[in-house]
Amino acid sequence: MHAVASILALASTASAIQGFNYGSTFTTGAAKQQADFESEFTTAQNLKGTAGWTSARLYTMVQGGTASDPISAIPAAIKTKTTLLLGLWASGGDTSFANELNALKAAIKQYGDDFAKLVDGISVGSEDLYRNSPQGIEAGSNVGAGPDVIARYIKETKEAISGTGLEKAPIGHVDTWTAWYNGSNQAVIDACDWVGMDAYPYFQDTMANDISKSSSLFQDALGKTQQAAGGKSVWITETGHPVSGKTVGQSVASADNAEKFWNSVVCPLLSSKTNLWYYTLQDAAPDTPNPSFGIVGNKLTTTPLFDLSCKDAVSSSSSASAGASSTSKGSASATGSGSGSSASETGSISNSGGSPTGVPSGQISSQESATVTPTAAPNATGTGSGSGSGSNATFTSSTPAGSTVPANGAAGLQSGAFVAAFGALMAAIYAL
Repeated sequence: MHAVASILALASTASAIQGFNYGSTFTTGAAKQQADFESEFTTAQNLKGTAGWTSARLYTMVQGGTASDPISAIPAAIKTKTTLLLGLWASGGDTSFANELNALKAAIKQYGDDFAKLVDGISVGSEDLYRNSPQGIEAGSNVGAGPDVIARYIKETKEAISGTGLEKAPIGHVDTWTAWYNGSNQAVIDACDWVGMDAYPYFQDTMANDISKSSSLFQDALGKTQQAAGGKSVWITETGHPVSGKTVGQSVASADNAEKFWNSVVCPLLSSKTNLWYYTLQDAAPDTPNPSFGIVGNKLTTTPLFDLSCKDAVSSSSSASAGASSTSKGSASATGSGSGSSASETGSISNSGGSPTGVPSGQISSQESATVTPTAAPNATGTGSGSGSGSNATFTSSTPAGSTVPANGAAGLQSGAFVAAFGALMAAIYAL
């Protein structure tokens, strides 16, 4: 029960990280400078229809055009108060990686605490395992690196930051969900503090992948990654849908479909306090790639190409019915209520044993109730009840396959119904 209480306390207070991925060059190959990163970071922080996009994921520590100078995104982040998921490129061989470490150590020395306090984490490599796999090679990807190499680089990174202001920075690796799930990369998982998942239903053309399937495909990928991670935190380091470009399988690239993806995949992630770096703010400067994932097009602007407000996110009734229950011997239930200035919320969450795909999302709002079916341990039971209040308070659950049900409340609802619902479901998972 102590473990459950600790998890509940963390879940009710922690704020998720929201950010975008940022390359070190423009599409012409020209290196970005500090002013360029400042413009991008400021734009992200002021996007119309949304808020909280204050983190930047980088792919390299090295400034373009230099051997091992720290990337100019760092002073830009300090100036704009943007946090950083640092990236060390790991597919260039040992000499290249040594330069990445040299740039990291130089940045620590040059920028000190102003830099260290902005670091969300460090990623050693990006999709190296995928590019090194038969699947990646067949797809024509660039050279990657094997699990033993990445695990060794993680060890070297931990040694490089030992005794510095970044000593406690969590270190992980970013790769495709297929690389995590294929069973051959356990050495990397063992070396990581967290696991970064890249997942794009748009590219999954070996199965039905029209836009209506995006949520279920993403949740399946997340569930499989969580299963492979063995309890380690899974961060969503890349996902998105293109606003223009070629059709892949049944998936059409368009701004309308990008908005549907945002509502069905991204908005539930935001509600469930999941660390997320969306791909991407802008990938079309000055040229437009095919496909193009940038939500602002080829002109840097705070007006996105589609609505980011989540007002058309999947509703509680439709998402609650999306998970068909399966039979097993677990049960858990919780009830809670919340009241606000313009709505009164009541609802319940119950577990009937598990679902092969889980429930993509479920929202309990005024005058509505929902039932979700997470995977739970056999013969487990748990109950809970509580109440909370806040303006227009809601509580949300997102259930990828093979995982527990996180739930959270809007402003003001940090205990009560949320704690009751999450507590009961956690009790079901952890009960002996």
